[in-house]
Amino acid sequence: MMGPVLAACLLIILSTAWISQANGATCKKDGGVCTCNDQTKNVDCSGKMLTAIPSNIPTDTDRLELDLNKLSSLPRTAFHGLNKLTNLNLWGNELQTLPPGVFDHLVTLETLGLSNNELKSLPPGIFDKLTKLTRLDLDRNQLERLPNGVFDKLAELKTLDLLNNQLRRVPDGAFDYMSKLNRITLENNPWDCSCRDILYLSNWIREKKGTVSNIEAAECDGGTKAVLEITEEEAAEDCVYPNTTTAIPTTIITTLASSNDDDIPELPVPQENFQKFLGYQEPDHLPTQPQCLMSISGYLGLMMSLVLTSAAILYVIHFLKKA
Repeated sequence: MMGPVLAACLLIILSTAWISQANGATCKKDGGVCTCNDQTKNVDCSGKMLTAIPSNIPTDTDRLELDLNKLSSLPRTAFHGLNKLTNLNLWGNELQTLPPGVFDHLVTLETLGLSNNELKSLPPGIFDKLTKLTRLDLDRNQLERLPNGVFDKLAELKTLDLLNNQLRRVPDGAFDYMSKLNRITLENNPWDCSCRDILYLSNWIREKKGTVSNIEAAECDGGTKAVLEITEEEAAEDCVYPNTTTAIPTTIITTLASSNDDDIPELPVPQENFQKFLGYQEPDHLPTQPQCLMSISGYLGLMMSLVLTSAAILYVIHFLKKA
């Protein structure tokens, strides 16, 4: 009877060891999916159909290629420990959001590629720790707006790509702190030249013309006029854009306060606001493959403990029968 029990224990131990090895493998030489170059400190994981970032990327990695995969989100701790990284390439994925702080540990990063994704917005302060960044690619996304001050800490930035997005305006002062900027792409965005918000961009383009390349290519929505040609008379409207907080007119507040409960119309509550009211928060990311493997490993460890306990009980019973 002890033979099968010992065999089962041995099988579980071997399975757990295999899973631990798979969880730790990143480079092909160790059974992983990425190509690692020990001399250049480059890790190339591009074009592997990855839905999660491989675990245990070497901490001395200088360049990390994660382009042309299936990444739709990044865990907040995705790049922790990679404080020697100077180049990070994430273009050609399916990123829809970025969690705050995801790049905070990349204090030596010089190039960040986020083009050809599905980003519609950026969290405030997402680039604040990247003070050595010289190139930032955000082109060919779906960006509809930029947070106030999102580029304020990028004093070393020389190239900024924003073409092929859905930007209608930029916040006042958006580009003021990038004193070393020498190239920017702003074309193929639906710049709204009828609103006063466009005047900052228009004046900035005129001021930097001749010192920042490609700057004149920005055109008003419909391609009727260049943004730099817009005058204050043409941009006369005070426009309100989505995701902009506006005050409720006093007359409406007074009317609602003086109305009977039966007279107050039922207002639809957006689902996301209702969820926030209840304290519900979306998780930063779904469990990654390594996390799932760790869960399986823990489960197998529990099963092994149960098997060993059962074996001990059977041994005691067997010994008592002989006695």
